[in-house]
Amino acid sequence: MAREKDYVIDYMTLRESWRLFRIISEFVEGFEALVEVEPAVSIFGSARVAEGSPIYRKAYQLAKALVKNGYNVITGGGPGVMEAANKGALEAGGKSVGLNIDLPTEEPPNPYVNVKLSFRYFFVRKVMFSKHSVAHVIFPGGFGTLDELFEVLTLVQTKKVRPFPIVLVEKGYWEGLLRWLEDPVLSWGHVSPSDLKLLKVLDEPEEVVEYIRAHTRRRRALRGA
Repeated sequence: MAREKDYVIDYMTLRESWRLFRIISEFVEGFEALVEVEPAVSIFGSARVAEGSPIYRKAYQLAKALVKNGYNVITGGGPGVMEAANKGALEAGGKSVGLNIDLPTEEPPNPYVNVKLSFRYFFVRKVMFSKHSVAHVIFPGGFGTLDELFEVLTLVQTKKVRPFPIVLVEKGYWEGLLRWLEDPVLSWGHVSPSDLKLLKVLDEPEEVVEYIRAHTRRRRALRGA
């Protein structure tokens, strides 16, 4: 019995070791591929947004405007808002990045990606979004979109990444969440007033682009100082 138990332990150790190598390989592949797309803006939002809807059109227009102003676009590579953003970036002649995640229920990648990476692990994928972006733009979405939003808010709040714009698009969608962050979250003392200032709510693509450009100019000025 002891030998059989030792065999099981060795097998489990081997499996975990190979998992570690897979994780490292995903980091290496992502770092090597995405350094070529900087500066980039990551765009998040629901995969369930229909083509031709106002949100779809707005994401498409924003991506085109970002490329015309010197930015590339990174999305999760799926349908909905992600497809709209990739389509706008591709048609504007920019690098249109799709960071797909391997899931049993995941939709196939959208056809508007010219830089494609696939990830097995969510946490590796999240690193790629933050490391290679100068801003995050969050369109209306569900649990996955909220996960990305609060992930990057936590990173910036705790100074684990450099401060950069986190923009919420569509005030009507986000106002309930913002009220909740003010009361009870802020009023109970669980965040500081400065934490809420990490979020910027804008409705029009032109406003989003100008806000990101202004941040980029300030960073360049500080580096040159």
